[in-house]
Amino acid sequence: MDYIGFADVTRHSSWERFAATLAEQGRRLVLLTTAGDVRHDRFPFAAGDTIMVGRESAGVPPEVAQAAQARIRIPMKAGPRSLNVALAAALATGEALRRLDAFPSDQ
Repeated sequence: MDYIGFADVTRHSSWERFAATLAEQGRRLVLLTTAGDVRHDRFPFAAGDTIMVGRESAGVPPEVAQAAQARIRIPMKAGPRSLNVALAAALATGEALRRLDAFPSDQ
């Protein structure tokens, strides 16, 4: 992909190391899940939040869900189980960036 150079990618050796890194940096783990407590468009995102999604078929492992400081959901009409995980991640990330005023001004 021609835009990969814009991504800041960090690979962690384990879940434990990833969780420790977030804690050391004072960052929150925000889990996007159909069982979320708060709608994504009403959640008070903060700079440094890490939004995590799980597998479409199974979500995240229980220890990951328990470690999340917040659980958010995207509201949906009754019927479908969930959105495609990539689409859901894009919606939540876009909302977080919009609320944090991370987009350049239109002026």
